[in-house]
Amino acid sequence: MSSIGLAAQTEAAATLRDRIEMLKKLRAAGFGVLAGLIALTLLEGLVPAATAVTFARLVSRLDAVVAGYAAAALAPLALYLVVVLAGYALSTVREPLSYLAQTRIDGEHRARVARLTGTSLTVGALERPDVQALIWQTRADPESFIEGTPGPGVLVQLSLIGRLLAMAGAGVVLAAYAWWLVPILIAAGLAAERLYAREAKRRRLVWRRSIAPGMHADVWANAIVSPGEGKEIRVFGLADWAVGRIQHHLRLGFDPMWTHGRRTLTGLWRPALILTVPLLAAYAGVALAAVRGDATVAVAAAVFAASTAVYQALTENPHLTVNTVHCLRAYEQLRDELATRPLPEHTADLPQRPLIRFENVGFQYAGTAHPVLAGLDLEIRPGELLGVVGLNGAGKSTLIKLLARLYEPTAGRITAAGIDLADVPPELWRSRLSVVFQDFVRYPLTLADNVTLGNGSVPPDEEAMTEAARDAGLTGVLDRLPAGWDTPLARSRTGGVDLSGGQWQQVVLARALYALRTGADVLVLDEPTAHLDVRTEFDVFERLAAHKGDATVVLISHRLSTVRQADRIVLLGDGRITESGHHDELTALGGAYAEMFALQAERFRRGFDDRLEEGDVR
Repeated sequence: MSSIGLAAQTEAAATLRDRIEMLKKLRAAGFGVLAGLIALTLLEGLVPAATAVTFARLVSRLDAVVAGYAAAALAPLALYLVVVLAGYALSTVREPLSYLAQTRIDGEHRARVARLTGTSLTVGALERPDVQALIWQTRADPESFIEGTPGPGVLVQLSLIGRLLAMAGAGVVLAAYAWWLVPILIAAGLAAERLYAREAKRRRLVWRRSIAPGMHADVWANAIVSPGEGKEIRVFGLADWAVGRIQHHLRLGFDPMWTHGRRTLTGLWRPALILTVPLLAAYAGVALAAVRGDATVAVAAAVFAASTAVYQALTENPHLTVNTVHCLRAYEQLRDELATRPLPEHTADLPQRPLIRFENVGFQYAGTAHPVLAGLDLEIRPGELLGVVGLNGAGKSTLIKLLARLYEPTAGRITAAGIDLADVPPELWRSRLSVVFQDFVRYPLTLADNVTLGNGSVPPDEEAMTEAARDAGLTGVLDRLPAGWDTPLARSRTGGVDLSGGQWQQVVLARALYALRTGADVLVLDEPTAHLDVRTEFDVFERLAAHKGDATVVLISHRLSTVRQADRIVLLGDGRITESGHHDELTALGGAYAEMFALQAERFRRGFDDRLEEGDVR
């Protein structure tokens, strides 16, 4: 078999697979809606043949009408009108059902995408450009004609079944009156099908090239309406420039689509000609037979009606919606990219506050030349307050993300009580952790929601909320909020307020402490108080040390005056732990930690305040 023939077979198999997969998605429409659509599809498929037969019967009674027996045509006329009106009624009823089915199918697809991306094991894959492109393709939230959703393509498959039924019924009528027309029209239909298939393939290639420009246009479109980026866009006068970038990227994506569309329109005469010529020949042949007396006028009418039905079914391009195919194929690729290896059926129970070990751990970001961590060995002992320090870029935040299993080590392993965390269900391990990230999320929800999100798997605990707010130093802020715990923390919400950076850090710290009081036993803090002044930060961690109980705490901070309260301090450098010990031990050692501490102490004596931001409830 030639390579061309093999490629055609492969494409045909892929198309058949796509059709089957989309038909399976009809279940999302619901039993009642799906049953209604199937019934309507079957009935609509019978309409063309019924129209041809009733029209032929009506024409056969015209002789009686001419002879003065008009009543003889009333019954055929009434039957013909019933069939025509039934076809119109079926189409009218189908419209809202199709819309409802499409909405449910698209909604179910969006939920699957959200569940897949939100529950993936790590965030490493989500940071890759190719995975972001797949998410953009499969999000099923179109903002332009180059994007698509599964719903239309799925319903096209059901309509295709109806068209095939219509063609079969009309073909039976044709075979009864002029059997030789059937193979002619089928051959013409297959030839037109090949042209449609080629056009669809070219459209898919053009569509793929529009993905990157569409994503870039989205970035700037979102920036214009975002409060964060919107500040700089307005202050720096970047609005026109941003709009220009949007238009530039849209043109890059749309212009090839428009060019392809114009070429497609100018080439529509080919399938039309392929289908029209044999149809006109059929009409001419039957009409000539009627003139010669070889066929009745009624037979000619039936052939005309049935041939027209077949022609309409063939000219309605039954190909899959190109965007829908890409949407579903992108979802399959995304599922493969985010797939995780199966875990053991039985996982040993983790004890409370386990001993955590980083054993020769290495990590390197995809597409980078050098590892962030290399041969790192670290113990996090049960119940201790461990301080982690190091220069910017030393890998401190990466270490925390590895501990939270947001990344997987590229070398070595991380264990808890001797159990490799790679063999522990991530949700089980994360239920034991409470993490405050440096780039924490400011949810536009009430203060109560922002705190209790620290452990959304348990009912809200007011006592735990109060204690967490106290230990995070949030009580003063809480007292000044207009609606207390029920105050929305966003100006875009009715009655909402905005907080300063330091106040937000107190909220997020309360969120982590709330999780600690409702089940977590390992608290991880990544620069949690960078917006607070030194004295306030010292007070917060003094309360934390006093109220942490038996919990294990890992603290990352650029302020060594705060870290000195830790039971043990480790210095991260060159991808591994270079110094370890208590504050007094490390300063006495006279190494890199002692040098860093002396430098910060001198700056503090000079009155330097390294808070990132000041402010209050506003």
